[in-house]
Amino acid sequence: MTETINKFKHLCDYMEIRIEDYETTKIAINTDETERVGTSFEFGGNIRALVNGGWGFISFNNINLLSAFAAKAIEHAKHVGRSKIILSPVPFIVDRVKAEPVSDPGHITLKEKKKLLDDYNKIILNYDREKIKNSFLGYYDQFKKKYFCNSEGTFIEQELLDLYITVKIIAAKDGITQPAVVTDGSSNNFDVCRNLEEKIEKSCETAVKFLEAPKIKSGVYTVICDPTVTGIFAHEAFGHTCEADHFYKSESLKKEMRLGRVFGSKVLSIYDSGLDIGSRGCMKYDDEGVKTEKTYLIKEGVLTGRLHSRETASILGEKPTGSARSINYRFPPICRMRNTCIEGGTSIFDDMIKDIDIGIYAIDVLYGMGGEMFTVAPAYSYMIRNGHIAEAVRDVKITGNLFETLKNIDMTGNDFKINDAGGGCGRGEQWPLATTESGPHMRIQNVSVGGES
Repeated sequence: MTETINKFKHLCDYMEIRIEDYETTKIAINTDETERVGTSFEFGGNIRALVNGGWGFISFNNINLLSAFAAKAIEHAKHVGRSKIILSPVPFIVDRVKAEPVSDPGHITLKEKKKLLDDYNKIILNYDREKIKNSFLGYYDQFKKKYFCNSEGTFIEQELLDLYITVKIIAAKDGITQPAVVTDGSSNNFDVCRNLEEKIEKSCETAVKFLEAPKIKSGVYTVICDPTVTGIFAHEAFGHTCEADHFYKSESLKKEMRLGRVFGSKVLSIYDSGLDIGSRGCMKYDDEGVKTEKTYLIKEGVLTGRLHSRETASILGEKPTGSARSINYRFPPICRMRNTCIEGGTSIFDDMIKDIDIGIYAIDVLYGMGGEMFTVAPAYSYMIRNGHIAEAVRDVKITGNLFETLKNIDMTGNDFKINDAGGGCGRGEQWPLATTESGPHMRIQNVSVGGES
């Protein structure tokens, strides 16, 4: 890698090479049928070259042709270069990062992993076969060794582990379908996949129970989000908006996202971090060889930061945040989240709920969609009446304008929780990238809730 860069760096403004070697295990069970059990191995890399403001990118699987690929990356860059790009300066780094798992999935046999999922599936299918119609169980782990080298002298060897389990329960009756999900993940501990029997039984009970729940009446409510819903809101509604390559070319968005703008009250702080050991968004260095950090996006209601690559940091006159990531060697890095969090506050749950005449308590998440107009669909919800949790309701969808909703967050709980889940974040065809979404209970006033008219 270093020999190739030294050979070609005088022909470009900047060059980097990334090589990855990884092993991936996947198991998928759908109701009574095992759909996938297997392990795959992959080796490949890429070269990025910068010439006169244009990026050339080549991905490959044959390391013996590095010189030819470097020349081709430079050639591609020359065809698109139109201006001067200055990458924000960062220290050159020489480092080796070893994975240090608490419980290593590499020490667990494929047979043991499969049996764990089979045992969980038996709990679901034996619970109430009349009402629980389907189940889906998925397991994933990947051990990756990454090598990064650039023309500034950085060379990093980094080991990364990622794993998750997802158990989905589908109950149905009279045309009504109610899902429930149990999921967890980690970057260092297979044990998060164990001992889920009680959670799965509880989720079966919940799925069956909510078949009888009425649809929510659409309207405007005070909403209490549990930590999972809070985390998804932080990621989908706000985190994507802070990925700097989303908005730096748009004058209107740059004005909307200007630093120092007041987005909410002093109880609201949002940050994104790559430092939370064990979380799926944890890493020491990003895919540009930049050390990750904890980046405050909103601090006490004021916009204080964005998520940057070296290029976007230079364009906007800010510092890189270690947020340039790609899902694998086939893609160049773009600005992405790591662990996106609404910071815990001082409120206790009883105080958050006691003065609500009518509201909604939103629990867990089926899906979320982000941007200035966002939607978050809780897995299940309860009405709040006169300061107390009341009847179950279904088909709740929380929607709204991001900037108005941020202003309406008036309480954050003292029960912050890191929420690692299966799957990942998708953007620019790079899905599913490992991320984490975390937070405490949170109260939002005047929320538009879709449901039955």
